[in-house]
Amino acid sequence: MRKRERVVVVGGGVAGLRTAERLRELGFNDEIVLVGAEPTPPYHRPPLSKQLLCGKLRPSDLLLPSYTELDATWRLNTPVLGMDPRRQVVHLPGGEELRYDGLVIATGVEPRHLPGVPVHDPRVHFLHTVDEALALRQNLQRTRRPLVVLGAGFIGCELASTAHHLGGEVTIIGRSKVLLGKAVGPQLAERITDLHSGNGVSLELGEKVLHWLPQQQGIVLNLSSGKVLVAGAVVVCAGSVPAVNWLRGSGLTIDDGVVCEPTCHVLGRGDIVAAGDVARWPNLRFDARPRRVEHWLNAIEMGRHAAESLLAGRAAAKPFTPIPRFWSEQHGMRIQGAGIPALGEDTVQLLPSSRTDQSVTGFVSGGRLVGLVALNSPQALLSWTAELDRQTRPRLHAPDRESVATITPARPPSARGRVPGPVTPPPFPAPNLRPAPNSPAPNSPAANGPAANAGARNGTAPNGPAPANGTPLRGVPVPAAARDGRVSAAASSWPGNGIPGPLPASPAPPRPIDRNSGPLPAPAPVPRRSGPPSVPLPAPPRPIPRMDPKPPTRQWSFTEPAELDAPANGISRQIPRRRRTG
Repeated sequence: MRKRERVVVVGGGVAGLRTAERLRELGFNDEIVLVGAEPTPPYHRPPLSKQLLCGKLRPSDLLLPSYTELDATWRLNTPVLGMDPRRQVVHLPGGEELRYDGLVIATGVEPRHLPGVPVHDPRVHFLHTVDEALALRQNLQRTRRPLVVLGAGFIGCELASTAHHLGGEVTIIGRSKVLLGKAVGPQLAERITDLHSGNGVSLELGEKVLHWLPQQQGIVLNLSSGKVLVAGAVVVCAGSVPAVNWLRGSGLTIDDGVVCEPTCHVLGRGDIVAAGDVARWPNLRFDARPRRVEHWLNAIEMGRHAAESLLAGRAAAKPFTPIPRFWSEQHGMRIQGAGIPALGEDTVQLLPSSRTDQSVTGFVSGGRLVGLVALNSPQALLSWTAELDRQTRPRLHAPDRESVATITPARPPSARGRVPGPVTPPPFPAPNLRPAPNSPAPNSPAANGPAANAGARNGTAPNGPAPANGTPLRGVPVPAAARDGRVSAAASSWPGNGIPGPLPASPAPPRPIDRNSGPLPAPAPVPRRSGPPSVPLPAPPRPIPRMDPKPPTRQWSFTEPAELDAPANGISRQIPRRRRTG
C-alpha cells in the first residue's frame, strides 16, 4: 500500500484556490491542504475599493466559488511562520510542522508601510482585506472631513473615484506629476489626471508628506510645498511588498518576491512552485527578465499553470507565457490594458476616433507591439490583443534555465520511493505526485483516444499516466490547446466585469494597406516625440483650492444594504471538508 502524498498550498487567495482546483482536474487524488492567514475563505478583492465601499455588495457577495469538488483540508486564520525545504515541512503556530510532498507558494503581497505614517491611528487605513474596507467605510460615515488618498496608482485612483461619487471631498497625494504614469505611459496618464481633476478630485501631485500630526479634529498633513491638509481619514495606497517574511532563512532565492523559473518552479526546486503576486518569473513571451505581475487574472492563470508544472515536474513542465491583462473603471471611464506597456519605447494610436474619451494606444519596442491600453474601447482592444498575441508568441520549447538564472544545487528530498529525475544540470527530483490510480498509461488508446480529447474539450479532468515500479511522474496530459500552443480558455477571457468569462466574438477592425515592412498591421508607428499627444485633451484642470480650516458641510452618502457592516469574520460559508474513506 503506497503512502498518500500531500500538496500544501500556502495562501488563501484566488491563486491558491485555482491551483487546488487544477490539481483535482488533472487527476491528483491525494491530500490537499490550503493554509490561509485570513479568517475568511478566498474572496474577490477588486470590489474592495468599489462596490463594497459604496454599499452595492455585501462581504458575503465577494466569496469565490469553487468550480470543482476540492475535497481539501482548510486551515484558515493560520499564518505560516517558516519552512524547511530539506525536511519538506512548513512551520505553523504552536510548534506544529506540516509535512508536504509538493508545496505551492501563493501568499500574495502586503501593503507597503511608509516611514512616519501613524498606522496606530484608527483613521489611517490600508485597503487590502474586507475588514479594512469595512473599517474605512465606517470611518467615512462618522466624519465630515475630506478623505486623503496617499498614492497615485490604480487602487488610489479607483478609491478616489468611488469616494467622490459618495459625495465627499477627496484629495490624492502622489510623488509623480501625473496619475498612473508608470502603468499607462505619460500621454494617457495626462488624460487620466485631467479626468480626475475635471470630476472634482483635488490633486496634490509631485508632493510628499513631511510631517503627520494626529489631532482630535483630524489628521494634519504638512506637504513638501508648504500646504497643510486636515483629513478625516487617510488611506495609504503606496504600493505593496511580497509576503515572503516566512521564507527568510529557507534557502530559497528571495528578491522582490520568490524568484522562479519560466515554468513557475521556484528556482532550483522541483517540488515547490509559486503563483500569483508573490512570484517573480521570466515571461519568455517578452524577455528573460524576472518580473512580478500584480493583476487579478494573472493570479488565476498562474495558479492553474503552477499546478500543471508541479505534477509534470521540472523536466516536462512548459513555460508560463501569458499576456498580462488588467482593467479599471474610474469616473465612468473603462481603462483596459494588455501586455507590458512599460516595455514600450514609443506609442502609436491604433483607433482613429472623433470621440476624445475613446482610444487604443499601442506600445512598441523593437518594431513589435509589447502592450496595449484602451479607454472605453473594449471591442477594439479584443481585436488588437489577438494581434499582440501573434507578435509576441514565443516558441514553445524547453526553457534554457542557465540563461535565465543560476541554479543553486539543493539536497534531494528524503521521502521514500522518490527517484531524482534526469534534469541536467543539476539533477533535482521531480515531485512524485501521482494522479488517480485508475488512470490509463500515457500512450494507451484510453489516454489519447476520442474520449480523452472530448473530456479536454468539455473542461473535464484529463486522465494522467499511472506510475510504474516507483518511477516518478514524468508528465501530465494537458489540454489539446496547450499542447498545440493555442491560447487556453482562461487566457482568452477578458477582465472587466469582475469574474472573467469567455470572450464575445468580435470582428477585426478594418486594417489599411501597410506598404511598409514591419510587423504592425496598423498605420506605421510615428517617430518618437516629446510634444503633446495626438488625442485632444479635456479642459485643463481647475485650480486646487487650499484647505478650509472650517469643517466642510458635505456629507458622505452610502447605500445601506442589510448586514453590510457585519464583520468579515461573520461571513457564513460551509467550508468543504474531506470525505471520509474506509
